[in-house]
Amino acid sequence: MRIAVVAPSIPILADAAQMVSAIAQARFPDAELYFHPQCFLVHNHFAGNDAARADAFVEVANDPGVDALWFARGGYGSCRIAEEVLGRLGKEARAKTYIGYSDAGYLLAGLYAAGYPKVAHGPMPVDVRREGGEAAVERVLAWLLSGARDSLEPSVGEAKVAAFNITVFSQLLGTSLQPDLRGHVLMLEDVSEHLYRTDRSMFHITSNPRVRQLAGIRLGRCSEVPENDPEFGETEEEIVRHWCERSGIPYLGRADIGHDVDNKVVPFGLPGGFVS
Repeated sequence: MRIAVVAPSIPILADAAQMVSAIAQARFPDAELYFHPQCFLVHNHFAGNDAARADAFVEVANDPGVDALWFARGGYGSCRIAEEVLGRLGKEARAKTYIGYSDAGYLLAGLYAAGYPKVAHGPMPVDVRREGGEAAVERVLAWLLSGARDSLEPSVGEAKVAAFNITVFSQLLGTSLQPDLRGHVLMLEDVSEHLYRTDRSMFHITSNPRVRQLAGIRLGRCSEVPENDPEFGETEEEIVRHWCERSGIPYLGRADIGHDVDNKVVPFGLPGGFVS
């Protein structure tokens, strides 16, 4: 399997790419990993300017020799290129698996909204730099190569599912990237957001008429939460429960996803996920 890595947001460091390539070579000999040179470009905040990031994505997505497109990391920037990228994809792009999380959610949402069948939320190469990050990288490679069940979030298989960062999902609602998630269980997670911001995002998310047709919401981990001043007085789970109750969306408990090395794979769509 040939897996191409691109960075639609901010750049990845060369040492992280080398670490991930070494893991693949040592433990997954059937994986051919290719880090596009664009991953290491720097333009202001981004991994190259908008055109460079879009061109790299389109190049590998339309390449019939590539089986999967793996987002290098999150950060910020994929929303600036998502609509252009989607308009330039050919038939070869529909056969690929796309996986990432965080800021990559803009592109995952747009792909899923456009009917791309193999879209998944899961760890990215940059996670190798976290303590214990090798396990996150191995989880994705095992799932891409063999569909390893233990790579998946435990509730996958019970219903149609999708997973997003809370802030990213809130921001893409009402845009051309918004996917139709009616009847899905939506898993949400976040990082480095004040609880009042999480509350505000959940108001926006649960107010959306199409979101109110979800089968339910599961909450992943909200990590590195800054202190509120004054203290907000509710936990992230209490916040999500509150807005689910007000909007009539079933709250289904916790999900094993988040900005950490334990982040599990969530293939969008049909129960049980697709065969990668």
